[in-house]
Amino acid sequence: MKKLAVLFCMALVLVGCAKESKDDIIKDFTNNIKNVKSYKVTGNMEISNDEETFTYSLESYYLKDNYYKVILVNQTNNHEQIILKNNEDIYVITPAINKSFKFQSEWPGNSSQAYLLGSLVTDIEKDKNIEVNESDDGYVIKASVNYPNNAELKYEKIYLNDDKELEKVEVYNDNDIVKIKVLFNTINMKAGLKESDFRLEDYVKEEENNNDVNNKEENNKENNSNNSNNSNNNENQEECTTGDCKDANNQKPDTENTSRIEDIIYPLYIPSNTYLTSSETVETDVGNRVILTFSGDKNFVLIEEATIKADNMEIVPVYGEPLLLTESIGALSANSLSWDANDISYYLASTELSVSEMQLIANSLGNTTLVANTK
Repeated sequence: MKKLAVLFCMALVLVGCAKESKDDIIKDFTNNIKNVKSYKVTGNMEISNDEETFTYSLESYYLKDNYYKVILVNQTNNHEQIILKNNEDIYVITPAINKSFKFQSEWPGNSSQAYLLGSLVTDIEKDKNIEVNESDDGYVIKASVNYPNNAELKYEKIYLNDDKELEKVEVYNDNDIVKIKVLFNTINMKAGLKESDFRLEDYVKEEENNNDVNNKEENNKENNSNNSNNSNNNENQEECTTGDCKDANNQKPDTENTSRIEDIIYPLYIPSNTYLTSSETVETDVGNRVILTFSGDKNFVLIEEATIKADNMEIVPVYGEPLLLTESIGALSANSLSWDANDISYYLASTELSVSEMQLIANSLGNTTLVANTK
């Protein structure tokens, strides 16, 4: 009898020490995220194409009732962009150039997003063939993904530690190659965020305040310069003889600063049986604009011009979706894609290219050491 009792106790101990079931792991992980009122996540995201890997620092904020703010900073060129969703609209903001795309979109619910916790839950719940495997440090959940604008992405692996806390997400293509990797540094599930943390006005006001300071500095410089010019003019009028002097007030003013493209950026990816048939440079009020026309099986036009910072926040309405590229977040509409990268503004238009082809062309423009010079 004693022997049976010992065996029974040992069985209980072994059961208690066993790893949790697949359903328990999924339930605990997803419920923890579903029940959160607000969170803040920090980490790094890597996006890979065939030749290079681009690394972004990442901050992701969420408030219940569909408020989102995602801050991405390209670690190569310090290019910062912000995806902001509040109770009004969705914006992709580029503070450095005072520009924002305004979207009418179902983002983020219409696509997988490896850096959003709620999106991971959606992917898990939609996959009827979910896999959960033990690892040395915890668990790995394998789930299908939904990237309608990037068909090559097929599934993701979600890495949890022994406490079922999220550590890493990897998104794979159909060749089992990692294309997107998100490494989570901190996850604060009690961030205490408010609706006021998701206002577009915060970014507009910040720029306007900077402009006010700059305007005051410019006015002071102008006043000092005028005083100096008046003094010099009086001296010059006393000393010069007819035809030998020049009134400072009549001197030609400095020309306005402009930005120009000196080197054209050509895409390294072009659809088969499609060729560059025209390259035209057009002068504008603020510099120049390059228009590249490609013809063949897939006709398209690519426009490039140097990016210029606007004096006030410029909001560009877009009937489409934010599209994550390797070097930037673009604005995708029915037949066009717009984005800014490396001080160049790009506009790609075609009625014949698929979204995947547009994305490949856009990413190939960043996949080169040739960068346009601007001045």
